[in-house]
Formats: sequence, C-alpha cells, structure tokens
Amino acid sequence: MQRITITIEDDLLADIDAAAEARGYQNRSEIIRDLARAGLQQSTEDTAQTGQCVAGLVYVYDHAARDLSKRLVQEFHGHHDLALATLHVHLDENNCMEMTALKGSADEVKHFADHIIAERGVRYGRVVMIPTGEGKPAKARKHGHRHE
Repeated sequence: MQRITITIEDDLLADIDAAAEARGYQNRSEIIRDLARAGLQQSTEDTAQTGQCVAGLVYVYDHAARDLSKRLVQEFHGHHDLALATLHVHLDENNCMEMTALKGSADEVKHFADHIIAERGVRYGRVVMIPTGEGKPAKARKHGHRHE
C-alpha cells in the first residue's frame, strides 16, 4: 500500500468525515479508498456505452476561479457540434451551476464531459448518458402518426 498526500477543500473534508462517522469507518483512509473504488467502478460503467446518445451534463463551479468562465466558453465553442443548449444558474455569491444538453457519439460526449468536469474550479460534475438507438432499424408502431 502507498501513502499519498492530497489537497482537499475544508467543506469536502467535513463531508467525508461526516460520512465516515455515519457509516462507522475507523479512519479517513478507509472511506476515501471506498469512495475512490466506487467512483472508478461508476466511471468504468459510464465508459462502457457506445453508439449515439443524448446526455445531460451538470456541474457546479466557482465563477471567480481564474479564467474558468473563459476556458469553459472556449471548450463549448470548440465542441459546438455536441452542445445543444445550456442553462446557467447563479447559486450564490461564488457558485454557478450549468446544465447542458449534449448529443453525439458516446465516446465524444463522455470525453468532452470528463474534460469539463476536470477543469480546475469545477467543484462537482456529473454526466448522464442515454443511448438514442440511432443506426438501429426503427420498430413498427401502430399509433396513427409518423415520426420524422
């Protein structure tokens, strides 16, 4: 086993400590290892998706973080083919939340979402991907109208 040093925000550490106490962990290392394993498993499940998809990308960020807003805008302009629409919400003096609808190939959507979430100053992020089934033959439906 390796010993590492990490830098973590006070609020996040308080949340980890509270979860550790509530779940009966003996120390921080145990809960951080379990949370890392769960995150890695979720990441593996998320990257297993292939084909075309739609997705919702939600992230909270510090709007005062150095050049973050500018970097985010540049990223979205560079991937305008994936981003359909974005909703911006002011949460408080320091934090904003954005929710973006994405559409494209699962690997491109996942790569883009991961890049946004990994930006310095993004405090929390999550992407939910839903396969569209494009490229598969459409099922015959009997409901009186056509879908184009």
